[in-house]
Amino acid sequence: MTAKLQFRPKLFSILKNYNKKAFTADLMAGIITGIVALPLAIAFGIASGVSPEKGIITAIVAGFIISAFGGSRVQIGGPTGAFIVIVAGIIGQYGIQGLTIATLMAGVFLIMLGVLRLGTIIKFIPYPIIVGFTSGIAVTIFTTQVKDLLGMHMENVPADFIEKWIAYFENIGAIDPWSAFMGIVSVIIIALTPRFSKKIPGSLVAIIIVTIITLLLKEYAGITSIETIGDRFSIHSDLPDAAVPVMTWDTIKSLAGPAITIAVLGAIESLLSATVADGVIGDHHDSNTELIGQGIANLASPIFGGIPATGAIARTMTNIKNGGRTPVAGIVHAIVLLLIFLFLMPLAQYIPMTCLAGVLVVVSYGMSGWRSFLAMMRNPKSDITVLVLTFLLTIIFDLTIAIEVGLICACLLFMRRMAETTDVHAVLNEIDLNEDTDMQRGNLENLTIPDGVEVYEINGPYFFGAGNRFEDIMARYGDRPKVRIIRMRKVPFIDSTGLHNLENMCMMSQDEGITIVLSGVTPKVEAVLKRNHFDNLLGEENICNHIDLALARARQILNQEAS
Repeated sequence: MTAKLQFRPKLFSILKNYNKKAFTADLMAGIITGIVALPLAIAFGIASGVSPEKGIITAIVAGFIISAFGGSRVQIGGPTGAFIVIVAGIIGQYGIQGLTIATLMAGVFLIMLGVLRLGTIIKFIPYPIIVGFTSGIAVTIFTTQVKDLLGMHMENVPADFIEKWIAYFENIGAIDPWSAFMGIVSVIIIALTPRFSKKIPGSLVAIIIVTIITLLLKEYAGITSIETIGDRFSIHSDLPDAAVPVMTWDTIKSLAGPAITIAVLGAIESLLSATVADGVIGDHHDSNTELIGQGIANLASPIFGGIPATGAIARTMTNIKNGGRTPVAGIVHAIVLLLIFLFLMPLAQYIPMTCLAGVLVVVSYGMSGWRSFLAMMRNPKSDITVLVLTFLLTIIFDLTIAIEVGLICACLLFMRRMAETTDVHAVLNEIDLNEDTDMQRGNLENLTIPDGVEVYEINGPYFFGAGNRFEDIMARYGDRPKVRIIRMRKVPFIDSTGLHNLENMCMMSQDEGITIVLSGVTPKVEAVLKRNHFDNLLGEENICNHIDLALARARQILNQEAS
């Protein structure tokens, strides 16, 4: 059963040869990664519309399970910026319980994707769609953080993207100078920290420094306008009890769309992260096992009060750079977060909201991929259309619509491109010996096309679109031939649409008194034609293996009609 499901967690395989040296490296990597994950988990939780402890709980529960049951050696899981927009939208429409149910359903969908071995298919989602919605999410995250970054005092912030920016400009006079200053300082610290230290996360440095400065300003300068986490949330360090929400069929149906969006985005992000990690460490992840592990994590996380989780590229790379090479590092990272949650969580109440906004502004900049976006603007117009459409739909509407419309457009454009790869053209007067492969090297005279015979050649798969091309090309010739030879030597396959078009064309030709002769039919295509009784429609003698026989058959038909 295990082989059938292809569920082979990396942790189980590496434990066979695990040693003290590997554990030491994983321990150090896990501790550093856990520290890096702390401010991100808090920031992602708050930005998603839930309390800060829910972000950390997600990183603990999902992070542990993704490392223990996933298909990658170094993947670090937890809440990510990509889910901020989705989670906030679901909470706004369905509440916390709706988010819990949608996340549970997404976990089931992810497990199904892994069980059905669809892990590799997810990778074929067009790159313009990935860049488009990732950049759109980045812009949306930045937009949601403007208020806290600048300390703007606003009663209600509109949910709509355009209305939100209009409200910001209308309330530009409500900016708190001290909050705005601390927010900008936070961004500068995060940006400059890598120049001095590659291991210490800039977000953690910014939180420590800005929090201390805020406390000093409040204590000695009487500045109390800088809002902190404690001003907005009640901080708890107690582990929540497991609880499964009550689900009805109507609720499940209404949340199917958001759940599918969570599952698809989670699958894309986790497999992209695992693929990037493979390139760094020279390993190959098991995509189906990874999806099953992600599914289990998203089943467990909401039961303990968490939010959706997936593989996080930034934290995974932090793990790799600090020596992590097995899932043990990810497990250590989750344990570190658990210890911080239990013993240091109350200190989080002193963190300024503007500092967390600064952290997310830097995250959104990293997510934007603006270089990739600009580079893709030099691609074919079809790719640009999908890219821009997905981007605009993401920021103006929501990610669910963006992914759905983007995929539909990408599929339609792909079908158009595939249809264009099939060429149909007429062969006039003579057939060039140097270009042919399906004839017998006999008398050159046999390759002359007799009067009353038209020869057409199909180059490429015969499916949708090819039949219409026949009609367009045949309409150019005013004279009605006695025989039409259709060369199919370069047709690798024919689908049901192609069969339907070919059948219609053959029947229309017969109604006009024109005999159709097929030439160079490959064994694979001939088998399909015979299964659909083309030998009865055309006559078995009119389906020829090569052009010599087809021309000979055409002459025979002409002679019969002449006599």
